[in-house]
Amino acid sequence: MFVGINPSTYSVARGHYFARKQNRFWPAFSRSVLSEEVRRGLGRDQLGPEDDVRLPAFGFGFTDVVKVPSANASSVTPAMYGEWVPRLQDRLRAAAPRVICFHGVMAYRPFAKHALPAGEETFAGARIFVAPNPSPANAHFTLEDQVSAYDRLAAFLLS
Repeated sequence: MFVGINPSTYSVARGHYFARKQNRFWPAFSRSVLSEEVRRGLGRDQLGPEDDVRLPAFGFGFTDVVKVPSANASSVTPAMYGEWVPRLQDRLRAAAPRVICFHGVMAYRPFAKHALPAGEETFAGARIFVAPNPSPANAHFTLEDQVSAYDRLAAFLLS
């Protein structure tokens, strides 16, 4: 299960996760080992936002910590995290993923603060992995860094 901070208004308007062309999720996911089965199953090398609805058939899902769209994740307040983390906990329990992949520490930290006992690395039986946020605003990480993170996630799933 991929977990972001919150949905962008752009993606919500288009009805797909990571819909903005500048976002690195789809290019990085498409180049990673993690997506091999998906690409094989769909018969193509490049995946895009319209594929978000097909990914659950391959064991991938999407959600966000805070389900309030905004133009920028910096508008998500500490109070919003406090309100929405319990709802995320409910969604994750219902989905029962094997691994929860948070996109960035800004998504992971509020969840950990509100939902995990100190030092805990699992939630409801799911192991936790933190990948860089693929947003173009996260300039500290390159496309290659993102591909590498998804390759490590693929290995994490097998470990």
